[in-house]
Amino acid sequence: MPGNTVRILDGNTFVVSAESGDIEATPTEPTGLFSLDTRFLSTWVLTVNGERLNPLSYDDLQYYEARFFLVPGAATHYVDAKLSVIRERAVGGSFRETLTILNHDENPVELEVRMAAAADFADLFEIKDDQLNKKGELYTEAESDRLRLGYRRGNFRRETMITSSVPARFDQGGFAYTINLAANEQWVAEIDVRTLTLGPSGRDLRRGLRAHGAERLALEQDLKEWIANAPKVNSEREDLTATYHRCLVDLAALRFVPFSLGGAALPAAGLPWFMTMFGRDSILTCLQVLPFTPELSKTTLQVLAALQGTRFDDFREEDPGRILHEMRYGETAAFEEQPHSPYYGSVDATPLFIVLLDEYERWSGDAELVRALQVECRAALKWIDSCADLVGNGYIWYERRNTDTGLENQCWKDSWDSISYRDGTLPPFPRATCEVQGYAYDAKVRAARLAREFWDDPAFAEQLEREAADLKERFNREWWVEDGEYYALALDPDGRQCDVLSSNLGHLLWSGIVDDERAPRIAEHLVGPRLFSGWGVRTLARGEARYNPIGYHNGTIWPFDNSFVAWGLRKYGFAEEAATVASGILDAARYFDGRLPEAFGGYPRELTKFPVEYPTACTPQAWSTGAPLLLLRTMLGLEPHQGHLVVEPRLPAGMGRIEVLDIPGRWGRVDAFARGRLDLQRRGE
Repeated sequence: MPGNTVRILDGNTFVVSAESGDIEATPTEPTGLFSLDTRFLSTWVLTVNGERLNPLSYDDLQYYEARFFLVPGAATHYVDAKLSVIRERAVGGSFRETLTILNHDENPVELEVRMAAAADFADLFEIKDDQLNKKGELYTEAESDRLRLGYRRGNFRRETMITSSVPARFDQGGFAYTINLAANEQWVAEIDVRTLTLGPSGRDLRRGLRAHGAERLALEQDLKEWIANAPKVNSEREDLTATYHRCLVDLAALRFVPFSLGGAALPAAGLPWFMTMFGRDSILTCLQVLPFTPELSKTTLQVLAALQGTRFDDFREEDPGRILHEMRYGETAAFEEQPHSPYYGSVDATPLFIVLLDEYERWSGDAELVRALQVECRAALKWIDSCADLVGNGYIWYERRNTDTGLENQCWKDSWDSISYRDGTLPPFPRATCEVQGYAYDAKVRAARLAREFWDDPAFAEQLEREAADLKERFNREWWVEDGEYYALALDPDGRQCDVLSSNLGHLLWSGIVDDERAPRIAEHLVGPRLFSGWGVRTLARGEARYNPIGYHNGTIWPFDNSFVAWGLRKYGFAEEAATVASGILDAARYFDGRLPEAFGGYPRELTKFPVEYPTACTPQAWSTGAPLLLLRTMLGLEPHQGHLVVEPRLPAGMGRIEVLDIPGRWGRVDAFARGRLDLQRRGE
């Protein structure tokens, strides 16, 4: 989006505007008021006596509210302006704006205040793909006390309803006020903008859902409780404490209440394009934040289980047992112009679902949920062994069945050119990427524990352990790149290695599939000069044919990726290397005011001196928001293990002392700031 924009959000509802508060949307830019993947305001422009207003300053006070200070006229009028305008706005399911106009003159004034308002009801996918082509009917109804903007196409109907606390003149293009202000007097109007998602009966489909903040006071209280319930972090580095607080606030903002589980929230993936439920993104975010906000994991597991695949559907790429990739609620999904209703085109969400369930139980002790989701876990394991093995050699492969609108690459590096051979050419399909095999190994190891301890099925546990051991042996034999001493990024259907050096190695460490004798070489690569920039680990190493420091998955640095790289290093005992990665990412966070973006440039730190922004990165984004929390956990060595909470801090030089207080879990709430073990049995088990 060109220029500076102001963003406020509450789950799936968000507003992106100019610094003046005005909205003048184009078909290709995600500016406007959005809810459930639909743009409900595409024009929202304020004028006074026919003049546009210019910003003096603005402040996004909390994630859900902003304030704009404006004056009419050109920049030359700023000095000793006789009139000032304040726009205060908030989202909380819908949108409210308060206009305050102050007359600083010693004389009375008469003002014509007008808000131009319109809605194109663009689907977010139409904007993203530059294909705005409405097939239904737009309509506008101006009444004496409200303006109704609407769109209908068959049973799909969306409306924007605008009302004012002060009488206004509503017309087809917006609404206006004529006001008279005495000397030093002020005028205030509150404008309500309701976004309506109407079913065939005309009833709002969201009615009855407990949004976590329909009104400003409710949002304020909700945020206070969210912060109060999270652990407290104290650090000698003030920027680290500020980053942690920023992460908690952004996680609160990104909580999304889906239709399928009314009232409970899970993390939406990121603003502006991905403010919805994702399988992979939501699971990985939950893994990052488990010790800090464990309630998100339970909701995520329940929702994904409820929407697990049950049939074979090539359009949605659904299989029995497969966990969804993405769910959308806009027009293009409703009319099957794209498959996200839901879409199942990812191969990592299914094993990661099992990984999250096991990790959640280790922290929470919630055996009831593990037992309740036994059928879904078994279905996911069956998918791994059957539907996912397209070649028949025991690995997870992908090849899209929806060749019109499905994803080509169905791993986390899902851009078209992210998987390549060393010479830069792209392999044929189907493809198998290395980290997904690690996830499958980890899922089987963890499911064996669940089967033995909670499902009363030791025979199944032994079977899973044998399968995991066999997978690990074959993987280490067939994926090892001898001349580079690392694992291939992927295999092609003939078994040929995509022999590039990539950050995926860190995910392999995290999964546990790496042979112990090879782990030191992997650690060397991850913090070596080809992959590690000084700010973080690049997605693709310098020297590879497709390397580009601002290539989306071919050289940029992804904070989420680095958090799992660090976790993997720590799991294999490379605490110093993990601290190096953590330090780079947390240093970078200072330059982004604590809000790490989706990705940033992979330039060497000594060259740029600061992290270079990636131009179209989502921010805030859930798994970037979760990255500092997982890095904190990694540096402190916080691991639940065989009835104990292990705390073994290993901090990078210059980090200073870190305390994490009041950590929730099965052992009550504990503090982590010193080396040692805490016996869970004495803490309430």
